[in-house]
Amino acid sequence: MSQVLFAYCPQALYGSGCSDSSCPLIHDAKYCRLCAIICQPASVYEAHLQSSEHSRKVARRGWQYCPVCRIPVSAQPEVWSIHVTGRKHRRHAASQCIDPIAVQPTDPPRDEPALEYCEHCDLTLTLDAWGTHINGAKHRTRERHAAFRSEFEKATRGRAGVEVSHVDGLDFGVVSIDAARQGLHAQISVKTPTNATPISVTSLDIYSRFRAGHGENDMPFYVNNPPLGLVDPGQVVQIPIGFQRHRGGHYEEQLLISLQGKDEETFVIARRLRAVVGEAADHEALKPSRPYIRNARARWRRGLPTVSGDRPPSLLAAQWVKKLAQSHIPLKLAELLKSGNAEEVDARVKEHYFCDPLKLSNHQLRFARLLWIEESRTVEDMRRYDMVDVRFGKEGRLYTLEVPGLAEKRPSVMVGDAIKVQAADGSEERTHEGFVHDVRQETIRVSFHGSFRADSRRYNVCFQLNRIPLRRQHQALNSSLPSPQRIIFPDSGQEGLGRSLGPNDHPVDPFNVLVARNPAQIQAVKSVLQLRAGAAPFVIFGPPGTGKTVTIVEAIRQILHRDPKARVLACAPSNSAADLIALRLASLTPEELFRCNAASRDPASVPDALVPYTLRMTTHYAIPPLEALQKYRVIVSTCGNASFAYNVGMERGHFSHIFVDEAGQATEPEVLTAIKTMASEETRIVLSGDPKQMGPIVRSSIARDHGLGVSFMERLMERGVYDEQHRGISWVKLLQNYRSHASILAYPNEKFYEGELEVCGDRATTHSFIGSPQLESPKFPVIFHAIAGQNDRESTSPSYFNIDEASEVKSYVQALLNDRKFPIQARDIGVITPYHAQVRKIRKLLRDADFADVDVGSVEIFQGQERRAIIISTVRSSADLLAYDAKFTLGFVSNPRRFNVAVTRAQALLIVVGDPSILSVDPIWRGFMNYVYLHGGWRGDAPTWDVNAPIRTDGDYSDELQEALAADMSAFMARLTVGEDGGEDLEGDANVDRPFQETD
Repeated sequence: MSQVLFAYCPQALYGSGCSDSSCPLIHDAKYCRLCAIICQPASVYEAHLQSSEHSRKVARRGWQYCPVCRIPVSAQPEVWSIHVTGRKHRRHAASQCIDPIAVQPTDPPRDEPALEYCEHCDLTLTLDAWGTHINGAKHRTRERHAAFRSEFEKATRGRAGVEVSHVDGLDFGVVSIDAARQGLHAQISVKTPTNATPISVTSLDIYSRFRAGHGENDMPFYVNNPPLGLVDPGQVVQIPIGFQRHRGGHYEEQLLISLQGKDEETFVIARRLRAVVGEAADHEALKPSRPYIRNARARWRRGLPTVSGDRPPSLLAAQWVKKLAQSHIPLKLAELLKSGNAEEVDARVKEHYFCDPLKLSNHQLRFARLLWIEESRTVEDMRRYDMVDVRFGKEGRLYTLEVPGLAEKRPSVMVGDAIKVQAADGSEERTHEGFVHDVRQETIRVSFHGSFRADSRRYNVCFQLNRIPLRRQHQALNSSLPSPQRIIFPDSGQEGLGRSLGPNDHPVDPFNVLVARNPAQIQAVKSVLQLRAGAAPFVIFGPPGTGKTVTIVEAIRQILHRDPKARVLACAPSNSAADLIALRLASLTPEELFRCNAASRDPASVPDALVPYTLRMTTHYAIPPLEALQKYRVIVSTCGNASFAYNVGMERGHFSHIFVDEAGQATEPEVLTAIKTMASEETRIVLSGDPKQMGPIVRSSIARDHGLGVSFMERLMERGVYDEQHRGISWVKLLQNYRSHASILAYPNEKFYEGELEVCGDRATTHSFIGSPQLESPKFPVIFHAIAGQNDRESTSPSYFNIDEASEVKSYVQALLNDRKFPIQARDIGVITPYHAQVRKIRKLLRDADFADVDVGSVEIFQGQERRAIIISTVRSSADLLAYDAKFTLGFVSNPRRFNVAVTRAQALLIVVGDPSILSVDPIWRGFMNYVYLHGGWRGDAPTWDVNAPIRTDGDYSDELQEALAADMSAFMARLTVGEDGGEDLEGDANVDRPFQETD
């Protein structure tokens, strides 16, 4: 291709100029060899030479030495700045406890070998290694990509007076599957100049990504009877283009027209070919409402005096006896977090605060700092939902405001939260602080100061973070825990049991007959009953569908049955998980069981069956007097609200047992909110969860990377006292999976659970789709539907959606619900997708089709749930966005835990809709797709890789991504690594797809 893709005059492009006045080629261009780009018109060449990218590459020719990394670095100051903020340099500096930014270059050692820089691979090499490198496969791939990019740019333009139609490409538009199966046809015309010599069409090729894994007869686009041969001057020839496909998706290829002019010189002209196969109505309904533009921030004037409205009664309901400290972020840390781009801040935070490993002596301060960093990020994320130039309505003494996205908790607003408003036109020299008294579907009702006027004025609105949960976590971290080491850093000798209990040890008579049939659950229950006082937290490791909550409920009931004096605090990170515990304990009386709800909780979210176990005043939930609280045998609460006992004056040690269910989903300070404030030396602590599933929701990548993203349970299980030798002594693992068909469970069981899980589900459920016409293989209820879609954004939302996949999901839902031979209810179907925009688009399609009862949500929403049928939309069909996902832990690629949670929600049918060429970059996904393909569950174009080849599990994700995508990814990877251009907040963009943590 490098010999034929020429549309420019070589003398003008590469040399000092062309002296042939009759030369028909393009002259107004210059080529930069170093950057491998064409500058057109030539006037921009000088500007390019001054650009930062060109200067950076020029600078690579001079070197200085980094004494920390012990490598040479470009002598250009800008490049040195990039280096010292890079991850490798920060890692080396941190290991030596050196400020990475403060490092200064030095002269290299005398024995430093001569070096050469490869601009394609961005590597510095010794001369001895240079020859091997440039002959390597990776270098040659990147070199070909660089050459192609440059030459393809030239090929899109005409040459020698030849005119080719469809300059913007031939677009078949959105066509139905029936029409695509029958085939569509169009023409591209080629016209030669009238005053030139004849030109020959020598070949017509379609450059296609499908070619790698498919034969010539299986290409989406093709040329019928190519008109090869001589074309007389002034003649027009028509190139017949055909398109045929049997599956939906987004197809885009390039037609390369090779021509030969005088002196047998050849050149190429390229045209884009495009078609979308799918439902035109779906594409019309879901198309971007308007192009994506970054949301404008509200104009905000600082320093104005503030007047406040009345707080809701719920904030004054409880009689707290302990004062909750403000725990504001220290000024030094706050300033550091705003001192530069993300990479610079991360490096400085690491050097100043997280150089030492976590230990008992720095535990409190380390997690306090992590909470402050997370708070700072959350506040910044909330600014995305600020409102500009809006009006308030009035209902009685309260003011109303419509808040788009409120029902989806974007933003998350609860009763008692504060909002601040300022006059949009700057006509008032004050800030109004209002308090939320009521939250409806899309509207809040707020109390303002009497001077507030809503009649004709417009306001800018700034939502305020509710700091109460964070203050409770700081309170817990600051609490003095008796014998803290046995809880926070347990060691050998502090195991809960002296030995693993056998089947005949300490027999129990289970309340739940299903537990009686499960040896692992029985062992877990007996172990909890025999725990020694003063032991390390006991862990119940419960993989998907193994009955974690059933097990701890059985343990609680056995404790109450055996010890009349026992008092239990049972917690979970979310209200839904806490409600589930309470519902399964509903055999207790309302005098024995209390479901403690935060005053701000929406009553509509409380299950009817739990109402007798709550205390509700007229407008809010409340906490009984201390004397009444002490009489309950079990109190169930969220982790965030669990400090209620401490703050109303309940004595430490009141609870004989503290249980935390779904402990892997909570941050360490959240779990310690329940434990550190109430545990005594005698308190038994039980954690249940699955560290192989999704961890806590953490918005700050800095906080996440430095420990807040690791749950308390996961950190404990990395300690020696929880290794395999201590299995049955300090932890047990549940093994019987009651949820999924064997074919659904097989792959995650092998990858995440050592193949130990046993299939024990009810065959009436798990096998309910065997033989269904929806399956590719009648006995294999797993489908991978290969589709190449397109990623879009719209309006001010940075979240991505994929119309092609959304439409395919709707088709599957429709087919399932219309199949009377294999009936299923809409409520038994779940759709999982990692991006909020895709959730909204799929919900719209299903709602418009009268399938609104189908649940659609993120992986985080579905964790802990199950459905007979699960459909997953992976969304990504653009390679450059994978690095974005990897950096901010979004999407499915490079996130094994999100993959694990998603595929293990299904009981009887699992359907995955995605782009295999993108997903195959990830070893976990490639292995899964191989598994589905080899078992006959594949639908769509076959994989383009060897499905029988061993899966690579070593190496870094980004290295594999770079290898797969070569130079096409380099610019975006550099953008993420070096910093944000133009003030973009990429982490804030990513967090739009991350739900806000529950605060009540």
